[in-house]
Amino acid sequence: QVQLVESGGGLVQAGGSLRLSCVASGRAFSSFTIGWFRQAPGKEREFVATINWSGGSTYYADSVKGRFTISRDNAKNTLYLQMNSLKPDDTAVYYCAADWSSGDGGSWGQGTQVTVSS
Repeated sequence: QVQLVESGGGLVQAGGSLRLSCVASGRAFSSFTIGWFRQAPGKEREFVATINWSGGSTYYADSVKGRFTISRDNAKNTLYLQMNSLKPDDTAVYYCAADWSSGDGGSWGQGTQVTVSS
């Protein structure tokens, strides 16, 4: 089982930036799929971004492409999400997740709130 702890959320004005972090423990950091999801009030949870073990391959939801950057530091067992040009529609709880496609649903962090004011 992978344990995930997110941090870095907060309140920011539209156009601003935030960087989220997710520290993983419990299994070798390179041994599982990892990425970011978010859930806005009244909406279903949606995929945001994922990155492969080496960091050489990334994939983004269309809604964040060009504004968000996912990265990882394997030496620190840490996943990052740099969010630039934030919009009010980006307001959500952001979750770090591992192996979310597995039969048991994978592992999820507790979430970190991001609020973007207009």
